[in-house]
Amino acid sequence: MRQTEPVAATPASGDRARPAHGRLSLEPRLVVRGAVVVGLLAVALFVLPEIVSADWITTFTNVAIYSVVALGFGILYGRVGMISLGQVAFLTVGIWVGARFAYATSLPFPVLLLLAGGITCVIGIFVGLPALRLSGLYLALITLMFGAATNVVLSVTDFPNGGGGFKGRSATGALTTATPPVRRPSWAVGDVAYYRYVVVVCALLFLLALVHVSTKPGRAWASIRESEPAALAAGVNITLYKLWAFALASFMTGVVGFLLAALVGVPRVNSFTTQDSLTLAATALIGGIFSLWGAIVAGIFSKLLPYLFQAQWGVNTFYTLIIFGAGLLQVLLTAPGGLAQQFPKDMANLGRLALRGTRAVLGSRGRTS
Repeated sequence: MRQTEPVAATPASGDRARPAHGRLSLEPRLVVRGAVVVGLLAVALFVLPEIVSADWITTFTNVAIYSVVALGFGILYGRVGMISLGQVAFLTVGIWVGARFAYATSLPFPVLLLLAGGITCVIGIFVGLPALRLSGLYLALITLMFGAATNVVLSVTDFPNGGGGFKGRSATGALTTATPPVRRPSWAVGDVAYYRYVVVVCALLFLLALVHVSTKPGRAWASIRESEPAALAAGVNITLYKLWAFALASFMTGVVGFLLAALVGVPRVNSFTTQDSLTLAATALIGGIFSLWGAIVAGIFSKLLPYLFQAQWGVNTFYTLIIFGAGLLQVLLTAPGGLAQQFPKDMANLGRLALRGTRAVLGSRGRTS
């Protein structure tokens, strides 16, 4: 039986922005949001590198990379309802694939990014096959086991060892200080230039996710999350769109995986443990899995907060786990949308209370005088 197109309950955002007479008219809210995004991107690219030190630049580069990893988790869980704990494993696969191609070939850096993302995408589709029959805790366990298996395999291969070719090994058979670093783009060798390169690539990946969420795939994912039987009755190809979500999330994670490999220089497998997947899931939930802004908040919690604790304040980073646990409990109980949705509401309520209090004070002074 031929499946029909998914039925959308509401028109797309582009349809809402187009009036009846056919001319394009942007909503003021969309214009403001676009201006805010462009402004923040300009600050990140041109202002931030001029006022912070090299350690901060490296930290902010990590924040950008892990924001995309959290974005992949948000697409799978927040948009489709599939709990995947394998995002760090996909990140590790992207690192390994990109590093091996960088050692074995002289391909341009953007081509290596696409290769890392494409191969990770294919692996993600195979990992996503169980999602067609599993859900909830069972799917989470399958993806978590994939992460553990990836960690074991790459530990055996010395991840990535640094020898020449696809299967090359260094002369000592293990990673040493003489292991050549993964190369960066020729015009972005320095830390500041590479930071700008990473921010631009991550911004493009966020745009790719936004296009998917705002169009037909996003509407199909929303219907699957609400009810798979209802989505099937509406003509949604559940198999296609579930695998599509896994493919998109793993592609983006594979791309930033190679970016992380070039940032680190010589990546080591013990830097990417299975526990990192759980931490990433917690920070993504705290940030907000239903919003793209939540992924940025998750990246800040994942990388900026530990840096502040260890390098700036001299506090053991294990205390961040306590903060993540408390934050996750608070989000699950009182703010399911995460900080990305709750914080603006709290600030608006606080502003209204302050305005009400100011009016009350001024009114009392007027009556007194």
